[in-house]
Amino acid sequence: MTELTASRRQVLAGATALAGSAAFPCFAFAQGAPIRIGTLTPLTGAGGPYGPVMVKAVKAVIDEVNAAGGVNGRKVELISEDDQTNPEAGVRAARKLIDIDKVSAILGTWASSVTTAVAPLCWESKTFLCTTSGADSITALPHQGYLIRTQPTTTLQGKKFGEFAIEQKAKRVFFLSPQTPFAKSQFDNITMAVKAAGGETASLIYDDKKPAYRTEIDEVLRFKPDAIVFGGYTPDTAVMLKDLYRADFKGTKIAFGYSVNQKLVESVPAEVVDKTFMISPSPAEGSKAYDRLVKMIGVAAPDPYTTQIYDHINLVLMAIAMAGDSSGAAIKDAIRKVSQAPGGARIDNAIDGIKAIAAKQAVDYDGASGPCDFTEIGDISDSKFRYEQVQGGKIVLVKIG
Repeated sequence: MTELTASRRQVLAGATALAGSAAFPCFAFAQGAPIRIGTLTPLTGAGGPYGPVMVKAVKAVIDEVNAAGGVNGRKVELISEDDQTNPEAGVRAARKLIDIDKVSAILGTWASSVTTAVAPLCWESKTFLCTTSGADSITALPHQGYLIRTQPTTTLQGKKFGEFAIEQKAKRVFFLSPQTPFAKSQFDNITMAVKAAGGETASLIYDDKKPAYRTEIDEVLRFKPDAIVFGGYTPDTAVMLKDLYRADFKGTKIAFGYSVNQKLVESVPAEVVDKTFMISPSPAEGSKAYDRLVKMIGVAAPDPYTTQIYDHINLVLMAIAMAGDSSGAAIKDAIRKVSQAPGGARIDNAIDGIKAIAAKQAVDYDGASGPCDFTEIGDISDSKFRYEQVQGGKIVLVKIG
């Protein structure tokens, strides 16, 4: 009688549990270790305005995929680290992600100096790396295919800056930059574009930790430029713009969009930054992937780096589904099979991509940052650019092209 009572109680307990699960539906993940993905973004430092939103985008995709059953029945876990926009901090964080957390991929390295320092750790450990850094030298590293980047190369960016300066009727263009992995390439390609139109260029590398740049500004003005291109980050560019305003420069000012952003505009007097132009890679505004991202993170106009890391996580999860394996080597071998398969179904999110892959369909992902087609060495094949200007304390779109 006691055994019978116990068995009845067990049955009733099981029925109660089932009723509870019906009220709160969830997916049962297949047995096996979770898939671990790392983000290494600038949560602090010069890139601090971008990193938190980038992580938010990755988390939103992972949450959505897990709610739909994961990747091949496996749950995806996110481990986020701060590179502090600093190569040394980036290396320490990358070692943790690789050696302790055992991530399959690292997403979102932002500063070229950080990516340059971290990339060898990734290819040596066969951890896949997705980056938003633009320095040409990055994909020239012997990364063995363990790296892709969605940011246009500095070669392409420098050309766009030079051509835009010429459009603004500039004949003498000066490039100001701290020492970064992309400074030389940026200047060389600005120079090619400007000299092709009959203009002249000069450049100066400065210490980005100085509290003032009046000496540097005096050197710039001796060149008699009609356009100045700023190659630094937000903190040093803000100081540089103030000193340039005090020197009464009346020519054209052009900067990277990540540098002269809303944070900078709000932190300096309006007249200091007014009429400054900014150039950035353009997200694929109006695309299905872009609109989906906007709804997922509740940000009306995601910056280029957020759209790019959104594409990173979608591509990596689809590559894992395609390979049936979550190792970095498997991602490396499958990433182009989901990003640019000839004749593949047009896909704009990982959930639809995973379903198509399960149905044995070829997939071709077009993302929030644009078509994600990569060259043999891992560069994005093409990109549109966004040209903006500060007008009366507001950032106004000039053109996309």
